[in-house]
Amino acid sequence: MKKSKSIKIGLQEQTQRFSLVVLLAIVCFCVLLIAVLLAIGLIFLLIRLKVFEGVPQEIRMSNIVLILILTSAVMGWALVLLLGKIPLKPINKLVNGLNSLATGNFKTRISYKGPLGNHPTFHEITESFNKLAKELESTEMLRSDFINNFSHEFKTPIVSIAGFAKLLKKGNLSEEQKIQYLDAIEEESMRLSYMATNILNMTKIENQEILTDITEFNLSEQVRFAVLLLEEKWTKKRIELQLDFEEYMIEANEELLKQVWINLIDNAVKFASASATVALDIKDTEKTFLISVSNTGTDIPKEKQKNIFHKFYQADESHAQEGNGIGLAIVKKIADLHNGKVSFQSENGLTVFTVELPKKQRS
Repeated sequence: MKKSKSIKIGLQEQTQRFSLVVLLAIVCFCVLLIAVLLAIGLIFLLIRLKVFEGVPQEIRMSNIVLILILTSAVMGWALVLLLGKIPLKPINKLVNGLNSLATGNFKTRISYKGPLGNHPTFHEITESFNKLAKELESTEMLRSDFINNFSHEFKTPIVSIAGFAKLLKKGNLSEEQKIQYLDAIEEESMRLSYMATNILNMTKIENQEILTDITEFNLSEQVRFAVLLLEEKWTKKRIELQLDFEEYMIEANEELLKQVWINLIDNAVKFASASATVALDIKDTEKTFLISVSNTGTDIPKEKQKNIFHKFYQADESHAQEGNGIGLAIVKKIADLHNGKVSFQSENGLTVFTVELPKKQRS
């Protein structure tokens, strides 16, 4: 059904574009016809003025043909110069718009008015160009936000480490204070390491289009291992972990999938309320596994939900929570590489992220 609908839309688009070609051909034909008619009119005028009187018949005919050719060429060229601006105007508008985008002005938009604006092909050009400009503007905003957010996220732990190191260097501290400052330095160092690792992981998979290193392994064991890796974080917030699943085997890239669970569990713990519950579940369907990670806490704002899988985007603009907006982008990219998908729901204090993955990657 979808295929036939797609074919129908494709034929419709081809018909619309062909009609534009026919329209331009008609314009060219009209220009040529007008030029020839003007040339013929000029010849009749010369005949009536008896310009060729007394000229031998053979020479007269050759002169008439020569005048017809030259006049048609001159008139045609003049008409092209005069009328050429009309068909070239929409093309000039498109080229100017593209040049504006190339200079970094992503607020550029184009629109066509009159008969051209109503033509389906020009309507399609307008929609495609404006959609492109909007996406570029959005990407530029995300990039700018990332620079601001990332510099803030990196600067905070570096300043903390430097500050506690200075205090330790001064001496005259009790053993309890020394341990406290060293713990803070260790925590901030691990925070820097986590951010750097996420950026390296994103760089590694960003341009990867083919899934490699596919092996069969225990999915349930991998999820439990990710929970243990983050034990310090969820025990610190007194989070209760609920793991409800049996043993399942999957074909996938083991190293990449490990990043998915670490990022999702870390996010769930990070945004869960203190002493709340984080639940993990694996459902077995006919051809896929549905792995869900849920937490109770503050909902993701409705107006920000559409951007959470974008690279560098952070829903928490106050920086109250640590992070650099890369984790969920990594999750989505890895799921896409596995021919899977990621979805989420966030309402009434419950946020659930679900990853759907094929059981088999190799046919």
